[in-house]
Amino acid sequence: MEAKGFFITLEGIDGCGKTTQASLLAQHLREKGREVVHTREPGGTAIGSRIRAILLDPGSADITADTELLLYSADRAQHVAELIEPALSRGAVVLCDRFTDATAAYQGFARGLDMETIQALNELSTRGCRPDLTLVFDLPVEVALSRARGRNDENGSSHEARFEQEEAAFHEKVRQGYLGIASCDPGRVKGIDASGAPEAVQAAVRAAVDAAL
Repeated sequence: MEAKGFFITLEGIDGCGKTTQASLLAQHLREKGREVVHTREPGGTAIGSRIRAILLDPGSADITADTELLLYSADRAQHVAELIEPALSRGAVVLCDRFTDATAAYQGFARGLDMETIQALNELSTRGCRPDLTLVFDLPVEVALSRARGRNDENGSSHEARFEQEEAAFHEKVRQGYLGIASCDPGRVKGIDASGAPEAVQAAVRAAVDAAL
C-alpha cells in the first residue's frame, strides 16, 4: 500500500510566533517517530530562496501587487514539485510555514487582488496538493508587529523586512482575512490563540495536531 503523508500548514500575520511553534511541533512529532519535513514559503527550495530574496527585500518596495502574486506562485510551483509532493508520497509529515492561505490573506484580502485569479494560480502552482490541517495563529496586530520588528533588529534580518514596513491597517486586513478563511473552512482550519506563553500555545498546537493525526 502506498504511503500517505500528512500536510500541515501554519499561518498568521507577521510576528504571530508560528515559526517558533513550527520548530517545537517538528521536534514533538520526531520524538513520536514521525519523519518530519519542516519547510517554508517563500524559500523552501534553492530556486525559492532566490525568489524570497526579491519578495522580502525592502528594496523591492516598488514591486507591483500582480508581480508579487506571480512570484509567490512561481515559488510555490517549484516547492510543491521539488519538495512537498515527494515528501508526502513517502509518508512524511510536512510542516509548511505559509502556503496558499497566505496568498489569499495577503494578496487577496490585503492587496485587493481578484480572488478568482488567486484561486486559479493556487490550483496551477499546487497541482491539487492541499493541506490536511491548517493552524492559524491569531494575535492583535500591534503585538505581532512589535514582535516582528524586534525580531528583525535582534536577528539582523532587516533585509527581509518588506512586509513589516507596511502600515498596521494592512496587517489588520491580513488578520481579518485569516479569520475569514478559518470561519469558512472549520474542518481544515483551526484557530490558535497566540497571545499566551510559548508553552501554552504549543500545548494547543499539539492537541490540534495529535487529534488530526
